[in-house]
Amino acid sequence: MITPALHPPRLSRRAMLAASAAVLLAAPVRAASDGMVADAARGLDQLHGIVLTRDDQTLLAEAFRGPPLHRPANVKSVSKTLLATLTGIAIDKGLIAGPDAPVLPLLGRADRGEKAGLSIGHLLSMRSGLASTSGRNYGAWVSSRNWVDFALDQPLEARPGTRFIYSTGNYHILGAALARASGRSLAALARDWLGGPLEADFPAWVRDPQGNYLGGNEMAMSPLALSRFARMCLKRGRWQGTQVISPDWLDTSWQARATSPFSGDGYGYGWFTTRLAGERVVYGRGYGGQLVLVAPDQKMTLAITSDPTRPARSGGYFGDLKALAALAVRAVRDGL
Repeated sequence: MITPALHPPRLSRRAMLAASAAVLLAAPVRAASDGMVADAARGLDQLHGIVLTRDDQTLLAEAFRGPPLHRPANVKSVSKTLLATLTGIAIDKGLIAGPDAPVLPLLGRADRGEKAGLSIGHLLSMRSGLASTSGRNYGAWVSSRNWVDFALDQPLEARPGTRFIYSTGNYHILGAALARASGRSLAALARDWLGGPLEADFPAWVRDPQGNYLGGNEMAMSPLALSRFARMCLKRGRWQGTQVISPDWLDTSWQARATSPFSGDGYGYGWFTTRLAGERVVYGRGYGGQLVLVAPDQKMTLAITSDPTRPARSGGYFGDLKALAALAVRAVRDGL
């Protein structure tokens, strides 16, 4: 239990989590039986639902507030992690040649000079060099008549492949290319390639004026389904006898190719990479505090949904979530 003696009221939530972790290191068995991870999660008023697993064992599954764990919730930019996985499946199926495949031919667009070398991998790793359509530019982008062209028409702020520039526009271009290469909508691919084997619902979400489903944002997935996705990735892309995605693609996706200037964490293909409690982890994150995390060496996964209307900055609530994840990693490593 978290006691007043350990956590005086003036301590911040992050300080409380850090103190909890210190207690856990000193007495892991007692902390586990007291439900320290659950108590810490419950204390984050922005957090809705959490599912923590090790191997095939569910250690914690609870909705403290918000919708129940089986109901799809908007996972915001965790959609990028899902879309990166769909891209890997498309490559496995031979629909796209690979990460080095140029984007413009897949879209049926003409050569755009210095942008002609823009590749699938550049989009996946946020190294397109294109000016961002996220943040303060998001409204103008989604108010435009053609979201794909608007994103492609952004000026190059860096040579493709050299600099991390976070932009949902990158993933919308990617989603449109994937849909055109497959001849199917992004929703159909998600429902077939991920929803089928993982028993996950993908309700329809936002589309652009041309009918393309928004790539990299606004997808919905239940915490339980998100946990199954994470466990599938932990199991080298295999789920209940079906090879959903190749192990090679996961290895490729989890290799850091850039560094986020916001968190300092690495970024691969739709996955951030870092170390928590000294252990290697990869994760996808979304606005408001949506999280899917895999700690491969500890055989641990964590899925969290939060209030999608409130911000979750690296120096704020998302920092609290990382502290909670570090607490969970310690608990699992020390015998929860």
